[in-house]
Amino acid sequence: MADAARKMDDDAAALYREAPSNIEAEQALLGAMLVNNDAYYVVHDFLKPDHFFEPLHREIFAKTSEMIRMGKIANPVTIKTFLAAGDKVGDLTVAQYLARLAAEATTIINASDYGRAIYDLAIRRSLIRIGEDVVNIAFDAPLDMEPKAQIEDAERRLFELAETGRYDGGFQSFTEAVTLAVEMATAAKDRDGGLSGVSSGISALDRSMGGLQASDLIILAGRPAMGKTSLATNIAFNIAAAYEPAEQADGSFKAKNGGVVGFFSLEMSAEQLATRIISEQTEISSSKIRRGNINDQELVKLVGCSETMQRIPLYIDQTGGISIAQLSARARRLKRQRGLDVMVIDYVQLMQGSSRTQGNRVQEITEITTGLKALAKELAVPIIALSQLSRQVENRDDKRPQLADLRESGSIEQDADVVMFVYREEYYLANREPKPGTDDHLKWEQALNETRGRAEVIIAKQRHGPTATVPLAFQAEYTRFTDLADDSYLPERFE
Repeated sequence: MADAARKMDDDAAALYREAPSNIEAEQALLGAMLVNNDAYYVVHDFLKPDHFFEPLHREIFAKTSEMIRMGKIANPVTIKTFLAAGDKVGDLTVAQYLARLAAEATTIINASDYGRAIYDLAIRRSLIRIGEDVVNIAFDAPLDMEPKAQIEDAERRLFELAETGRYDGGFQSFTEAVTLAVEMATAAKDRDGGLSGVSSGISALDRSMGGLQASDLIILAGRPAMGKTSLATNIAFNIAAAYEPAEQADGSFKAKNGGVVGFFSLEMSAEQLATRIISEQTEISSSKIRRGNINDQELVKLVGCSETMQRIPLYIDQTGGISIAQLSARARRLKRQRGLDVMVIDYVQLMQGSSRTQGNRVQEITEITTGLKALAKELAVPIIALSQLSRQVENRDDKRPQLADLRESGSIEQDADVVMFVYREEYYLANREPKPGTDDHLKWEQALNETRGRAEVIIAKQRHGPTATVPLAFQAEYTRFTDLADDSYLPERFE
């Protein structure tokens, strides 16, 4: 009987556990603020009224903060007129309670510690609410809500909770700003190529862009068969293969060179993508690999390349028709579990918007590109998103793409930090062969030879630098872009 009673007591205690809070810390902080308004500026960067557990304390903090921001004196006398006079705190009126807070206040030296304690407890209460919501929704889920949607929503809420409301922030002294600038310059100096961003592995692009910059949305567009997927896979492999981690002071690791790459392949399967990358790296055509038409020497190269690829941090998600919400959830998960330095999406038009935008493709693309830009800022990584171009390119004599050719929505151009077009004159010339034996055919052959194996990456928009046209070499058999042997055309290093 005693064991049964004890078990009932334990169960009751578990059922009626109070949410974590510290009323004394809230009282101490409010008292310090009422005595010395400077205490507010110690905590205002991260502490909000909603972080207080006691409703009256939320109201006191909100009114006190508002008065201080307006340049007025906030004390028990000035604050009480903005609070309900008839409310009681035990046997005390609100006015008496304010006077008690001020009378028992200590120094503002501990205000930061009190604020952090209040904030941490508020985070714990938020975790409890998220956990309760997960349990309750799982027990009684709406018919139109799939389990994966609930998982993605929980991941989003947890990630937001982890990333918002940090203790740091606000104004920095110029000394701190200079220190950060020097640290960034030192990191760029130590990084291969001396770049401020992640190196693409293609020198011509890096010199024009300074590498791939964190938080940038980079649109890589082109007509079919121009090689945009090939360029994206080249860059993804180069970055992952160059990955060199450096341990930070807190024990975490950050990429010194290269980076961890997440590749969302909506068009090709992971196997097809791997075959393409192996072909690029071994210089064995993908058609020979697929047919198994390879000799022993080539087989050794394939095995060696596959062993290298298994070691590099390149992660592929081959889910077709993924939504922006699903993509964001998986990107957050990858960053949390394995790290993430660069994302590639192939391609935007194969993604889906939310249910509220389905049926209106322009709104859908707008939602997707806006979401990708927000995700790039949230994760602080560059996102390379591939995009198709409209057919109006084919109707012009000069087939070089322009910003107006971006398909289905002007938001692609608006949201992007960088817009690059892949263009190969050789492709169009090869399809316009005149009648053999004529003067036109001789001119055509000459022009085709001049463009053979050459491509252009047109940087049509760049928020951090000038526009440019970057010539590259293209090996069609291996779908590989490289720097031209003669790089005398290259501009000075981006500064």
